[in-house]
Amino acid sequence: MKKQYILMALFFGALFSVNGQEQTIKSKSNGGIKAGYNLAAVQYDGDTETGQRSGFHVGVYGESYITDFASIQIEALYSQQGYQIETDGGTFTQKLNYINLPLSLKLYPVRTFYLEAGPQIGYAISHKETYDSNFNLFDTSQEFEPNNFDYGVNFGVGFKTESNVTLGVRYHLGLGDIYDDGSPKNRVWQFSVGFGF
Repeated sequence: MKKQYILMALFFGALFSVNGQEQTIKSKSNGGIKAGYNLAAVQYDGDTETGQRSGFHVGVYGESYITDFASIQIEALYSQQGYQIETDGGTFTQKLNYINLPLSLKLYPVRTFYLEAGPQIGYAISHKETYDSNFNLFDTSQEFEPNNFDYGVNFGVGFKTESNVTLGVRYHLGLGDIYDDGSPKNRVWQFSVGFGF
């Protein structure tokens, strides 16, 4: 009989402990907004990389903790990407704008520092080519129609305060071809600030 009481006490103790941990994890889950600076380029044929185009990204995120040291974060971001090619005669800029959906696993070795990695899919919503040339070296009638969908993986690090303000750096390694010729793939550095609520 005493063994049964002991087992019941251990069972309810474990149940309350798990429930307490779940409440702690749930209370740390949050959403927010984020924005920042992009440095975007394109790599051709797995070798040559273009010059970088400056842009920005902005969007929303939701972060849900699965343990006290790990979380899953999903985002919806508007992101200005593309590239620049500069010559002595002028500059060609390819402006590619996406709606991206990154999904990240975030690990917290310490409370205020995280590592993240995960897949991303994107949809190209607009594109524009601009030419800054005094010598008409570029064919100003040419347009480069991108593929609608892009995909790849992200890697990043960041800091998160107790008030849910985050500062992060992320690298996007594109795996999908932007165009049908030359196997061009997106390469993007993102520097972000986020505000949780």
